[in-house]
Amino acid sequence: DGKIYDAYVIYPRSHTNEANFVEYFVYEIMPDILENKCGYKLCIYGRDICPGEDTASAIEKRMQKSRRLIILLTHQLTNCKEPAYDQHIALYNALIQNDTKVILLEMETIGTYEKLQESLRFIIKQQGTIKWKEQHTVHPQSSNSKFWKQVRYHMPLTLKSS
Repeated sequence: DGKIYDAYVIYPRSHTNEANFVEYFVYEIMPDILENKCGYKLCIYGRDICPGEDTASAIEKRMQKSRRLIILLTHQLTNCKEPAYDQHIALYNALIQNDTKVILLEMETIGTYEKLQESLRFIIKQQGTIKWKEQHTVHPQSSNSKFWKQVRYHMPLTLKSS
């Protein structure tokens, strides 16, 4: 299908303490489980987009080469007045062009979704979210947890040989 990645990961990028777990999750836990244990290939901003590359076109190209979009929902995302460029492009691709499936990971209990942008609320209404209930003390690296089984259910089939 011409795709290189199984999923493009969109997460709120911040340099505050509350973002530490989200970044740890994105750079350590997700690759460990989805890439190392399940055989998927993720595209993560900051890891797979080279410094010096035109960020906007790099993001668009990587998304076009991804089978899924994974968006991490956090309070930081709900309080953000201006969504990140990659989130804009992702939601456009998912809703307008209808060519990419979105997987929403609710990293913190968001409560009502009224602060989220309308396009995200629409996707939540259509398909719901996968809620991260495990704390980092409870084996987040267990690929057999309910959370990771739900994520894998929404991911494309892997072509790795057993």
